[in-house]
Amino acid sequence: MSSIQRQIRFESDRDPGFADEIRAMPGCELIDRCIQCATCSGVCPVSTYMELTPRRIIELTRNGFKQDVLNANTIWICTSCYECQVECPKEIGITDVMYALKTKAIQAGVEPKHLGPPVLFKEFYNMVRKTGRMSETQLAVRSFIKSNPMQMWGMKWLGLRLLKTGRFSVKLEHMPKPSVLHTALDHADRIDGRRAK
Repeated sequence: MSSIQRQIRFESDRDPGFADEIRAMPGCELIDRCIQCATCSGVCPVSTYMELTPRRIIELTRNGFKQDVLNANTIWICTSCYECQVECPKEIGITDVMYALKTKAIQAGVEPKHLGPPVLFKEFYNMVRKTGRMSETQLAVRSFIKSNPMQMWGMKWLGLRLLKTGRFSVKLEHMPKPSVLHTALDHADRIDGRRAK
């Protein structure tokens, strides 16, 4: 049992505006529909590895326990398989909530620095923001170097097979006018900043 699960929660631990911030993010509007049936936790293929199950993440989020959810490994272990979202009887965007929480964790600087998923998340965003395109080869190499370089050595044969079959490409693509994308992303950041206030 994790330290998060053992803690007794107090009113002073809550951030009253946090649930509203998450509710305002795309796909998270229905979070208050949750009836705590635990279907999401039951169908999640990786819930046994999570500090907090998806059901608990939803409940803690809508009650404003920001630090608990942002510091839990749950949001990074989520594989985005959408099984929880498909099975939810209230049609809540649970996977979308996980993405929203990842974004908030990165903004707050509390993501695990050397865990693969948060590094991949940031590298993907930075690459797309810079070029407007994503190169699987570059993304994989950058993510491994920043999270676990030794693991990359163990994956070399798989990488070579992917290159040989054309699944990985060494070609770096660029969007013709990345400034258009930058404008859209900057606008989204401003909207998100206003929502957070």
